[in-house]
Amino acid sequence: MTGVRVGGDARSVTAKVLAMLEAFTPSTPDLSLSELARRAGVSLPTAHRRAAELVAWGALERGADGRYRIGLRLWEVASLAPRGLGLRDAAMPFLEDLYEVTHENVQLAVREGLELVFVERIAGRYAVPVLTRVGGRFALHATGVGLVLLAHAPAEVQEQALTSPLHAYTPKTITEPDRLREVLAAVRRNGYAVSDGQVTLDALSVAAPIRGRGDTVVAAVSLVVRAGSAEPLTLAPLVQAAARGISRTLLPRLAGNP
Repeated sequence: MTGVRVGGDARSVTAKVLAMLEAFTPSTPDLSLSELARRAGVSLPTAHRRAAELVAWGALERGADGRYRIGLRLWEVASLAPRGLGLRDAAMPFLEDLYEVTHENVQLAVREGLELVFVERIAGRYAVPVLTRVGGRFALHATGVGLVLLAHAPAEVQEQALTSPLHAYTPKTITEPDRLREVLAAVRRNGYAVSDGQVTLDALSVAAPIRGRGDTVVAAVSLVVRAGSAEPLTLAPLVQAAARGISRTLLPRLAGNP
């Protein structure tokens, strides 16, 4: 894709369409046409034409109020992503068992670059509120699943994360690279990660790695409880057992893929 030239927009049609889809966020799930054009950086006539095409295909929906929202067709297509689809199918029985034992928040995530993406989540009705959603992204350095995925990421990814700004979500978030290195080493040594009050002060997360071919860590599962309600050492065996079960179920499916 080309950049933006002086006096005009040199982006391809695909780039403009993707910018329009990217304009929608959890905090802005519906947009007027003018808002969509402004956030995507396209002209109003371009936004009008592309939005009509996206509505016709089902990627966008237009409400009676004239505002645009993401359409179900995108969810249908996204659900076919091989990492999410096979992983979720293999993991669900174990996630449900973990939830039934604890009635706490259970989460499943994969790494995408320097972020994690939540593939599945089971929320307890009376469990501590969490800032996550299926399909949502989050930084790697603060959450339990993120620490697991970062600890087992390639060395170059770890260095890139450690040399990037580390956002402090709470006063307990680890933002010092040297301290984070120590934590990542402990995750590899212990076989699980603990995030205590690093995302919200009232939440404690314990996470464990899910392994694929060649013992490579392909995902992470976590249990999120109210801080102070349980000891990490008590929760870790439950999460690790779920992770091992998912790994055993996932391996034959991965072996069947080219």
